[in-house]
Formats: sequence, C-alpha cells, structure tokens
Amino acid sequence: PAMDRLFTESAGGRRRFLDRLVLALRPAHAGHAARLENAVRERNRMLADPRTPDPWWLDAIELQIAEAGSAVAQARADLIAQLDAVLAALPDAPFARPALIYRPGGPIAAEALAEALRESRPRERAAQRTLTGPHRDELEVIMAAKNQPAADCSTGEQKAMLIALVLAHSHLLESGGETRPRLLLLDEVAAHLDPVRREALFDRLRTGSAQVWLTGTETAPFGPILEEAAVWHVREGTATRM
Repeated sequence: PAMDRLFTESAGGRRRFLDRLVLALRPAHAGHAARLENAVRERNRMLADPRTPDPWWLDAIELQIAEAGSAVAQARADLIAQLDAVLAALPDAPFARPALIYRPGGPIAAEALAEALRESRPRERAAQRTLTGPHRDELEVIMAAKNQPAADCSTGEQKAMLIALVLAHSHLLESGGETRPRLLLLDEVAAHLDPVRREALFDRLRTGSAQVWLTGTETAPFGPILEEAAVWHVREGTATRM
C-alpha cells in the first residue's frame, strides 16, 4: 500500500524504486549511487556559493559525477530494458501490462556526461543546482493496451501494473543463475485487486520458484489458494499456524 502512488508522485520516488530493483541484481550499484549523490551535493554547494568556484575543483567533482553517474545510469537502463522484455511477453489482460521507457537526465557515457556538466556550468550556476545527470532520470510507465501513461490510469490499473513490475523483477532474479534463496513479500495485495486479477496473480505466483508471503486482514481474498498455502494468524506479536 505504501507504493500505491508510485506512478503519480515525484520522479525521485520512481528512481529510488528503480535503484532498489537494480541493487538486487547488482550489489555494487549502492556504492555508485552513494558516490553520485555525494558528488552532486558537493557540486551544488559550490554552485550556490557566491564566490566563483575553483574550475579545477569543479573538474574533479564533475569527474566523480561522470564516473559514478555513468555506472548508475547504465545499470538503470540495462534493468529497464530487461524488465520491458519480460513484460512484453505477457498478455495485455486480465493483468494490466506496463511498458517501460527510460528517460535519462543526461548523457550515459562518462566522457559525454563530464562534457555536458562542464558546458552547463553557467546555467546551473544561475540555478544554484545541478540540472544534468542521472539524479534527474525518469522511469516512464505506460499501460500498453491503452498506450496511456500510468499516472492517468485508474488506481486498479496502476496497482496491477506495479504488481506486474515486481513480478517481472522476480522473474529476472529467478532466471539470472542466482543460488541464494528468494523471498517475495506482497503486503495487502489481494484485497486491492478484483477477483479476475486476483486469480491471475495467484496463477503467476504458482509458476515462480521463490517463497511467497502474502499478508491480509481477512482470509476471503485468499480463498482460491487456501488449500495449497500455509496460513498463519498473527495477533499481538504471536504467529499461530491455522
């Protein structure tokens, strides 16, 4: 439920969501993202300083942004391409199928990004912040059947597309040769879907190899899978097998 507004809120939320997906496949992504964030923060501090920034120091900071930013942007672009390929193989119904588009906030290649940062100094000095780079990336999501931006779709369609994205990512983890156990947690998901989409979700979950945990406040939405699932009742910190 906390992710229900992913498609309608700021691009920053979608970047964080995307980075979490990348991190599951590329652990080094966290380090690249942290270096990028720190370097952009330092460059913004210099751009906002009323004193003229030292061009040599700006060169050094921009080199850090270019190196870390290129790694971050390339990882994001690669993951979106992989996810979109998995999603493209799915039917349009009954589960809404999203199509993904990566809108980079600047050049992806390190050298080109460094050059873009250098050329944008006057404009960004006036704005007192960095306007070019992966920290401005956008993940665009479109409902394929309608060719309609996710933000303009119904809440039911948005939830279905979000779930489809998470399941496509789970598929990538399963097909990537990972040997560690996989666990998929879907919190309050069944209650937010109509019966047709709920059954479609259960069918997809049956085909995966991850251990799946589904939470809810009542058993009715889980009726079709109660005979094949382990059911636990949690109350006041105690879990009881039903």
